[in-house]
Amino acid sequence: MDVTVKRDGLTLRGVLEGTEQLQNKRVAILMHGFQGDRGYKAGNFLYDLSHELNQAGIPTLRFDFAGCGQSDGSFTDMTVLSEISDGMKIIDFARSEMKAQQIYLIGHSQGGVVASMLAAYYRDVITKEVLLAPAATLKDDALLGTCQGTKYDPNHIPLTVDVHGEAVSGEYFRTAQLLPIYETAQHFMGPALLIHGLADTVVSPEASKKYNVILPKSELHLIEGEGHRFMGKDKPAILKLVTNFLQE
Repeated sequence: MDVTVKRDGLTLRGVLEGTEQLQNKRVAILMHGFQGDRGYKAGNFLYDLSHELNQAGIPTLRFDFAGCGQSDGSFTDMTVLSEISDGMKIIDFARSEMKAQQIYLIGHSQGGVVASMLAAYYRDVITKEVLLAPAATLKDDALLGTCQGTKYDPNHIPLTVDVHGEAVSGEYFRTAQLLPIYETAQHFMGPALLIHGLADTVVSPEASKKYNVILPKSELHLIEGEGHRFMGKDKPAILKLVTNFLQE
């Protein structure tokens, strides 16, 4: 079913799947990456993961962050902090409207960073987290003045930076430089699953290795030959790995 959440006057649009009723004891919330969306068709990793979880009896909630997909807002207003604010409203929706007692956070790439910080902020609420190629290196990149191949002066950040033909705000990079990613994420004490492809050329596997050090109940899976989007031959095994982790 289609669901909406309001955040600062913006409507965030998502979909609740794997259930015919709004109220559910548990739900997995999936968060997409930079310049991405929640996934609208088979073949998209989050779409496929959502339906794999549904088949295992786990309802899923997927939203487009503000400025992405079908949600309101401009992409130029997007920052990691704005996505954290989006995520807070989504978690609150799961708690208040869905009455969920077990909430799992799943984040891919930048969505992994957002999920890791939200899990810490809501450490009394979140049951488990799954971080898929979490892009904690976005802070290092911002300090260096690079974003997926685009270069800029990190000491004199312009109003916008063109990344793959899309304007990213200077605020995005300014706040990214000082994000306390690991310092925040380490406060989550629950079970965490980390999955990273060793052939990932977008986010270094070192990011997941560091998460594995700071998260006390984490397990790390480094997948040989797998890229950033998890579209290789091991994709079915990765989908099953996440499903089994949440079912345990």
